[in-house]
Amino acid sequence: MSRRKPMDPVRRKNIKKVVRSIAEGVILIVLLVLVIQALFTFDTYEPYDETKIEMATDEEDTGFIALSYFGVDRNETKTLISTERLQEHIDALSASGYVTITQQDILDYYREGKKLPKKSLFLMFEDGRRDTAIFAQKVTEKYNYISTIMTYAQKFETKDSKFLMPEDLKALEKGTFCELGTNGYRLEYINVYDRYDRFLGNLNTLEYAHVQPFLGREYNHYLMDYIRDEYGIPRESREQMKTRIDFDYDEIERIYTEELGEVPGMYVLMHSNTGMFGENEKVSAVNQARIFDMFDMNFNREGYVLNTQESSLYDLTRTQPQAYWHTNHLLMRIWDDTDQDMAWVDGDTERKSNWEELNGKAEFQDNEIYLTCEPECVGTLRLRDSESYKDVIVNTRLAGNKLGIQSVYVRADENLGNGICVKIENNELYILDGDTLLYQENIDKLTQVEPVSVEEDDMAAQIAEKELEVQYATTVQKGKNAAVELAVLNDTDPLSVEDGAEEYIEDININDPADRQLSIAVKDNLLTVSVDGYYAVQDEEIHTTDAGYVFIQSGWGGEAYSQRNLADDVYDGVFVDFEVTQNTGAEEETVLYDNKMHGFEWFCWKSGKIWKTVINWFIETF
Repeated sequence: MSRRKPMDPVRRKNIKKVVRSIAEGVILIVLLVLVIQALFTFDTYEPYDETKIEMATDEEDTGFIALSYFGVDRNETKTLISTERLQEHIDALSASGYVTITQQDILDYYREGKKLPKKSLFLMFEDGRRDTAIFAQKVTEKYNYISTIMTYAQKFETKDSKFLMPEDLKALEKGTFCELGTNGYRLEYINVYDRYDRFLGNLNTLEYAHVQPFLGREYNHYLMDYIRDEYGIPRESREQMKTRIDFDYDEIERIYTEELGEVPGMYVLMHSNTGMFGENEKVSAVNQARIFDMFDMNFNREGYVLNTQESSLYDLTRTQPQAYWHTNHLLMRIWDDTDQDMAWVDGDTERKSNWEELNGKAEFQDNEIYLTCEPECVGTLRLRDSESYKDVIVNTRLAGNKLGIQSVYVRADENLGNGICVKIENNELYILDGDTLLYQENIDKLTQVEPVSVEEDDMAAQIAEKELEVQYATTVQKGKNAAVELAVLNDTDPLSVEDGAEEYIEDININDPADRQLSIAVKDNLLTVSVDGYYAVQDEEIHTTDAGYVFIQSGWGGEAYSQRNLADDVYDGVFVDFEVTQNTGAEEETVLYDNKMHGFEWFCWKSGKIWKTVINWFIETF
């Protein structure tokens, strides 16, 4: 019997190359198709049909709501909402019955008394970012939603590639899903102080971003006030102030007219909620005169979503949804302002069926529970059939923001009148046995985060500020002098807390994220609680020894600090991989409930995440 001659190694290698090339080509084609679907628009906007939707009546002025997003990216940042989250928001708004209206609809509503749809939405995207236009339009197109995108005129001249240029805006208008508005000429800050009351003067956006971690609220936007010295005294006369502000409006008019043929009719004055058109009466008068002369409408306030006939075309209000808002958070804010019905999001209804929704609104997505409270209230879920749970271990990640309340109860009675409560409120851990406080500690201290002294933080601020002087020095000599001073600062060792210096306690910002692993174990009359593996109490004696329910809660944490003065009295508790097991001391405990991903479900979920990461990388890279 003859033996088969082995394949030539060179031929085998060439075949492998061909197979690999074909596989790579197929993958590339698939990715390109997905990118084209993700980025390009092929439909045309269709205005709402009055015969197919419910319109407002003479007896009920439902006005319109206005939402304004800072920007959109494939992945969420601290300020930019992810494409996926925007999709969820818009999907819920559409399911709630909202249709979008145009700038002309608003003008006709105020000037002609035109009736609007009972659920009218005016949608905006601020700052004129290129990625916003790329990623947002595919979402709005899917729901036949028209939006207005705002730009800064100065960006047209700096040719910053991160921002939309005139040719981009013309193409967007031609695509019919986008109208144009303006945030003004520039985004710049005046009369800036750091949190140690050092006067920094005027900062552009890059300078501001560099020192922003060391700023408080002592700064203003360019058009809001006189330019002042470090003592708060105006450095310009009234006429000089007027000339400076008029220059910005003149540039708006010149640049938009040259580049687009006309000035957009819609304006958003930066910043909001001044009570007029600036934080100084004389400055406000200059802004008012130019706004009334140049624009058809102005959004002048933020935080309240509803505009009615009682509103002014030049004092309109909008809400700016934040990147961390889960969908029910947005709906809750709208519901609170309008009292209209919302299509609350449940997510995975099978997973949600394990819980009783007592207060607030809960959404179940994969292995996560988003529990949204009503304004200034507490959201509550009770685990079904858990009334007999006594000796148990509860494990979960708490991924809601630092400011707010996330609580877990064990051995609780039906109405939460008694039980063991472990809660993290505004980054403080509290453990209660009924009404008795067993333990309280700052989470950072419990988890042994190395403290920073006031002197160390002050030094870091000085270094950041001196780096600006080096980078933006107006003369070579000033730059050299600043570089010498910077070298001295970098060689200085400030006193630490360990050296006896005062600890720096940072204000927690409203959007500061958190992610804590919480473990609670009760057995007989003993309680053990740990956060991120650090024990708060271990085998602590407790009085609550009867069996009882498992609850989770989320709540508003009180008036929250926000550097940008954003106000929000709704909170999303985020409970990840929530699990309850028996606590008998056995090597393997019985699982009573868990919200984790398992087996093939976990494989599909993980694969989906990896695939999404690949797509996002491919889109952002190419």
